Amino acid sequence: MQGICTLGNDVVYDQIVALLNSIDAILGPETPVCVFPFDEKLERLSAEISRRPNVSLYDNQEIITQWDEFMAGASPASINRQYRIYGGHRRFCAFNGPFEQFVYMDADTLLMSPLDVIFKKLDEYDCVVYDFQFLHPEKVYNVKSPKLTQVFSQELIDSQIFCSGFYSSKRGLFDQEKCQWLLSNLQEGGEAEILYPRGDQPVLNYMFMRSEIPIYNFAYHLPQTIRTGNSVTSSHFQEKEHILYDKGNRLTFIHYIGVQPNMMTRVCSGENLDFPYRDLFLYYRYLHEPEKRPVFTTPPVSPYPNSQPNLFKRVLRKLKLLS
Repeated sequence: MQGICTLGNDVVYDQIVALLNSIDAILGPETPVCVFPFDEKLERLSAEISRRPNVSLYDNQEIITQWDEFMAGASPASINRQYRIYGGHRRFCAFNGPFEQFVYMDADTLLMSPLDVIFKKLDEYDCVVYDFQFLHPEKVYNVKSPKLTQVFSQELIDSQIFCSGFYSSKRGLFDQEKCQWLLSNLQEGGEAEILYPRGDQPVLNYMFMRSEIPIYNFAYHLPQTIRTGNSVTSSHFQEKEHILYDKGNRLTFIHYIGVQPNMMTRVCSGENLDFPYRDLFLYYRYLHEPEKRPVFTTPPVSPYPNSQPNLFKRVLRKLKLLS
């Protein structure tokens, strides 16, 4: 069985609704979707899911706890006794989830194309992605650590790194035995020092690469003439009938990376704040209830004070997301 997974809570309610609606529009409302709980703030999200027969909220607490414990042991900060559980790693529950093959999508993404080509490539690989994170290994690994190239070849570092916001894989790749082996390498083997110190993305990359699971990245392998970007930090995408195109090529998904959840919530509440591809987001957010979509009659305003007009761009440049 194939399906789509995501992760969320009430904080990202508007993003989750927009994502689910984009899946409805592109793949059909019968498409199976599983939502993993970021934390216990789930009142609004649970009510929304109950209205969608194709969507389920993952509730296997035993598996959730297993991955909580794994992440607590895998984080470099945890090994230094400074770690606080952050729910992003609960996307790993997909490896024990309801789908034999799955595509994971962050809450702040919208689907733009059918996923047939992604699932077809899963017949050849156990992990398929489509992003340019491999260009910035310093946000996944500690590139100053001499141990990094002892663990991974430079060729792997240059080609296998991926963004955890969109990836496809399979159930059962990481059983308890494999997870314990990974933890042993990180802890007793001292390999935790090669990880970027924050977030679950470095851990997910390490899980695949240390397990010698090849990763196919469309952005790495496709010819430049047909591959596309996927981030809202790219301003050149063209919209046609609520689908984005990159120089004539249809995007697979769009990732609103860098746009904070509270900004989207404020816009949905009627504040006329600006962010990239805002109208596209609002179209999918209110796809099934267009009468509730906020109506703006004046140009949007910057969400930042006049004293910090370039804060958004500076943050994105720091994240290596804007040239």
